[in-house]
Amino acid sequence: MSMGKQDWVVVAALFLLISGANSAPAQEKKENSAVKPAPRDANWVKRHDGFVAEAKNGNVDVLFLGDSITDGWRNKPGQEAWKQHFEAFKPINFGIGGDRTQHVLWRLQNGELEGIDPKVAVLMIGTNNLGSNTAQEIADGITAIVKEVNAKKPKTKILLLGIFPRSPEATHPNRAKIKEINAIIAKLDDGGKHVRYMDIGEKFLQPDGSLTKEIMPDFLHLSAKGYQIWGEAIEGTLKDMLR
Repeated sequence: MSMGKQDWVVVAALFLLISGANSAPAQEKKENSAVKPAPRDANWVKRHDGFVAEAKNGNVDVLFLGDSITDGWRNKPGQEAWKQHFEAFKPINFGIGGDRTQHVLWRLQNGELEGIDPKVAVLMIGTNNLGSNTAQEIADGITAIVKEVNAKKPKTKILLLGIFPRSPEATHPNRAKIKEINAIIAKLDDGGKHVRYMDIGEKFLQPDGSLTKEIMPDFLHLSAKGYQIWGEAIEGTLKDMLR
């Protein structure tokens, strides 16, 4: 059966549509912000500069790296547990509230490891990336930090902590995402040669998996009791790694 003029117009239009779809440029892969070193504002840079100056004093055996949860060791909730569990280890705290993986990476590339040769670096980072990055991207950011420490301080062992649980209910989407990230970064453990992985998250939880305000008043940051749990959970491992 022969096609009329209208039929040929339809066929031509379909051909052009298909050809255009096939020739469209491939979509560019989204850049992973979690692995791209980045500074923050002027006040943040000032804190970083303070850490760089502190590092030049040396005499550090244990370096704590992270965000506000690590930063909290120097504040009232964490101070007592810090003295009790870590003060004897010649520690230094380079935690800054609000930091994401890319910010810690920038700090390490801009002087915070100069002047110190810690025997152990305690790293816990990534919770602030949850809203802007995928689980794999966050895991890649954490991996980049581990590699940066290894490259700059090959003799420093890393105690890599799984991201702590957050949000009150065990069913909250954050919990599943954190579990996925932790499963990926757990593979960085090389038997303690350079990296030892620990997930102490369950120690903060109730039997039903929920979080209470007694441990995390805002379901993210630790109370004094939460810092005690953290200190007790890693003190023995730190002693082993310092030998």
